[in-house]
Amino acid sequence: MKTLVLVTTFILCQCVGAAAQQQQQPGSMYQGQMDRLDANTSKTVERSEYETFMGTAFGSLDKNKDGSLQSDETVQILTVEQFTLTDANNNGRISRSEFMQRVMADFATADQDRDGNLQ
Repeated sequence: MKTLVLVTTFILCQCVGAAAQQQQQPGSMYQGQMDRLDANTSKTVERSEYETFMGTAFGSLDKNKDGSLQSDETVQILTVEQFTLTDANNNGRISRSEFMQRVMADFATADQDRDGNLQ
């Protein structure tokens, strides 16, 4: 969950232009972040909304547009350990597939009641 929150928070602030930071509990997103992810205004973030958002975010993070993320493109959102864990084939780059597998696994972990939504 911590990875989900860190990545989501950074991406919202950098790629979407989120409002000024607000006080938040460790491991949680503040309401403004949830609102930006909640495309259909259902008051929950559905798996499909999160997947769409993170797919778009990957493109924004891929500064050189080579279809993968190098460590210098993720240094502000991932520790070296997190980068290594996400780089499943250990080639020094995170592919779109590797990125999506990680963030969606984090979503599944955060979805404690397994209803496909975050509240």
